[in-house]
Amino acid sequence: MSAAPCRFCGAPLRVSFADLGMSPLSNSFLKEGELDRPEAFYPLHARACERCLLVQLDHSQPAEQIFTEDYAYFSSYSDLWLKHASDYVDYMCGRFGYGAKHYAVEIASNDGYLLQYFARRGVAVLGVEPAANCARAAEAKGVPSLVKFFNAQTARELAARRKADLLLGNNVLAHVPDLNAFMQGMPLLLAADGVITMEFPHLLNLIEQNQFDTIYHEHFSYFSFLAAERIFAQHGITLFDVQELTTHGGSLRIFGRHQADASRRVEASVAALKDKERRAGLDRIDTYRDFAARVARTKRRLLEFLVRAKDEGKRIVGYGAPAKGNTLLNYCGVRSDFLDFTVDRSPHKQGRYLPGTHIAIRHPDAIREARPDYLLILPWNLRDEIIGQTAYIREWGGKFVVPIPEVTVLA
Repeated sequence: MSAAPCRFCGAPLRVSFADLGMSPLSNSFLKEGELDRPEAFYPLHARACERCLLVQLDHSQPAEQIFTEDYAYFSSYSDLWLKHASDYVDYMCGRFGYGAKHYAVEIASNDGYLLQYFARRGVAVLGVEPAANCARAAEAKGVPSLVKFFNAQTARELAARRKADLLLGNNVLAHVPDLNAFMQGMPLLLAADGVITMEFPHLLNLIEQNQFDTIYHEHFSYFSFLAAERIFAQHGITLFDVQELTTHGGSLRIFGRHQADASRRVEASVAALKDKERRAGLDRIDTYRDFAARVARTKRRLLEFLVRAKDEGKRIVGYGAPAKGNTLLNYCGVRSDFLDFTVDRSPHKQGRYLPGTHIAIRHPDAIREARPDYLLILPWNLRDEIIGQTAYIREWGGKFVVPIPEVTVLA
């Protein structure tokens, strides 16, 4: 069987990074009447390109199958994420002076969680969002939204009306199957002196913190700064600044401009981060080959804990129904024989079942009723927020379990 081509440079993908077997689409939650029907599973195998070092899935589902009318991820159900969005708007308005004369376009704007804060400051905004149900929620917040995938054609249509002073995308770059078509659109829509910001989970953290559960079918690519800089440069964008963030287990916020725009100098942060990544080995293919052993070890440790706890008669309940949790549970083979149910704050997920494992999703109030011995926190990036919201489990001696980077029990 011939190797799949790299989605950026076209080189054959021969180096395995993490093979997580067969898995359903991570946000394809099931309804009660669907539990007895056949369910589609797809290969979930991330590989590293030996030429450009972009980590990516070697098999991808059409984006139209993932970002459907029934798409269940809404950004506004995390207080910390809303604060992150609000803080970003404050920062950008302070640094670049955005106000009533400016125009901000967000790619993959979801339910308007971020653009609502720009709109409140009088900035003209537009969200480009492929999931129609999320776009309707954004419109209800007063955020104009276009239900489309972003690519060169979409960018041309929008640029004909007005170019963007700020073009932003949070956690969208990884979700793009046709990376080059997506990248071609950004310089077309960006104003001559405009700024691009993109946020995405940092591959360095994925490797160092063993965050293999962030690999799922919605995430087609996994970026180091070294790879991102190469990709943006190929499409006429210079990355002039970068910030390391704590969100999603450690993310990067990159700042880009047209290569012809000399008004913004390249900050020292760019060279510093490239040096940090080189010291960590992200410029060497052997670093990517070595990751698989850590993934397999984490699977064994989680199953050892769960088997021991159930043999002792303990009750285990999950918190959250994130995509990363579905990767973890399906890869490890954890179903309702280990996890009684999970809970989630989003009403769009409550009453449904996790894909593959068919674990029921309930309202968070179900935790008090069940009084579990252990609460397994699946969105570990929101660990502190969740522990704060559910600290009451300590009343009956309940403990928290965090699976990543290693299984950890917190009293």
